[in-house]
Amino acid sequence: MPELNPYLLNVLIALLFTVFFGGLSLLRREGLPNRFAYEVLALTGASTLFFYALGTPLNPILLLVLLYLVTMRSRLLVDVGNTLAGGGHAALAERAYRLALRLWPDNIGRCLAEVNLGVLRLRQKRLDEAAALLEGVLAQHQARLSERHEAACRYNLGVAYQKSGQELKAVHEFNKVIDLFPGSLYARGAQAALKRRAGQPAQPPTEEEAPLYGLLGDEVVHKALEDKPPDEGEAQK
Repeated sequence: MPELNPYLLNVLIALLFTVFFGGLSLLRREGLPNRFAYEVLALTGASTLFFYALGTPLNPILLLVLLYLVTMRSRLLVDVGNTLAGGGHAALAERAYRLALRLWPDNIGRCLAEVNLGVLRLRQKRLDEAAALLEGVLAQHQARLSERHEAACRYNLGVAYQKSGQELKAVHEFNKVIDLFPGSLYARGAQAALKRRAGQPAQPPTEEEAPLYGLLGDEVVHKALEDKPPDEGEAQK
């Protein structure tokens, strides 16, 4: 059986990489990642030509690592920022989010960085800045947001409104979350906030529930679902 040309193998691996992560974006209702596809195409073409000129094909595993680090750079930086913010390093977390925004992110990467920056402002009790950032995400990128990310954005916006005394706006956002993503952690957090506002006890989460992955402060939504609201200064999600 003839061996597959190593340069052709790398092209096939890049194609599978594009199909896999592009398919994930479609499943999450984030739309077709055009920037992602262009970057994979450009990086694969450039690396193939470079190593062809050297006469040595690039190791397929190294190609996958390279593709992942380059195309997911903004999302990886957002994850780094979330980890830093969770550890109490707000200034470093903000640098990570700002860097993610400067590295030509795709639409989803930009939305994630801006939403998490807004959540960081909320955690710092800079409520006006938090609300402005989250409002901007909804105004500019709402059509590109998945239901989960829009629900997260609206939940945090509702918390920012609530903490700044804008109760009617907060109720509007919480109701939007419930309609948009019913049964989710964010919907339960919104329902708990509305029940507390009405003076009713909130239903606590079940033991087996785990925090959702991705944005800053998921674990604090669980605390928001308890009978008492979260402590001041904690992250909201």
